[in-house]
This record gives sequence, structure tokens and C-alpha cells, in this order.
Amino acid sequence: MNDNPSTTGALSLDTCVELMHFSFRSIISEPDKLLRQRGLNRSHHRILHFIGRSDGLRLNRLLQILGVSRQALHRPLKQLAEQGLVEMTQLAEDRRNYRLVLTAEGRALERSLTGPQKEMFIQARAELGEEALKNWAAVMAILSRGTPWDNLPELLEG
Repeated sequence: MNDNPSTTGALSLDTCVELMHFSFRSIISEPDKLLRQRGLNRSHHRILHFIGRSDGLRLNRLLQILGVSRQALHRPLKQLAEQGLVEMTQLAEDRRNYRLVLTAEGRALERSLTGPQKEMFIQARAELGEEALKNWAAVMAILSRGTPWDNLPELLEG
């Protein structure tokens, strides 16, 4: 059922869930294709994204942001390093921790993955205006409460 609020005047919660599902599928389709070509997946994309947001990000901070264990992160991070996308430098003050930096190739891949997603938001803003994008972001922030989103700026400080 398509209960588009522009035609019905109301927005059902089922519609919100369905829109979330289909928009997510649309947002990830191109990046997923690029990742598959390299034998990678969405977990690799998340790692590249957050390292790219804060070059020099410490491994322990990345673990907090992603909400995964060291064991769960080990394999995808190792794959990214082996493909020459991420450099890992062991910290002298904490030998169990690493500083993570995207290589030039890693940065290029991250941009090619995230670029089409950003373009989709640019298009939505062009069609609906800045206020609509701000309202959408406000809803997403509420739905993200209790996650690392709550203190992401501090986590990205490195």
C-alpha cells in the first residue's frame, strides 16, 4: 500500500518503516557493487568511512564507534590493510592499540563509495530544501539515541 502523505494527508508508521527499508537499499546499492568487486562488504565500508572522518583514529575508538569486538574487527581491518587501503601504526604508549590512516588508495575508494550517497542527499535537498534535510536528520538523531552517535564527535577526535 502506498499511503504517500502528499496524497493522503497522513503518514503511517508502516510507511515510515517501508521508506526506511527502500531508501537504505537505494543508498547502499552502488557502494555494495563497488565493494563486491574488491571482495569487500558493508563492514569494510563503515571502517573506511570512520577512519576517513578522522585520519589517525585509534583502533580502540573505532571499536567503540562500530560497537564490535576486537575479534570481529580483526578480519575486515586486516583485509583493508592487505589491500593497501589502511595503514596501521602501533602506538608506543599502548602496544595493544593502533593509529589508523587511509592510504591514498583507501581515501579514493572511500570517496567513490560515499560520494554517490552524498549526491543522493544533495539531490533530496535540492528538491525539498535545507529544512527538510534538517528535519530528516533530527528524526535520524532521535532514532540513533543510545548508540555511539551520542558522542561521535568526541570519539572521532582520536
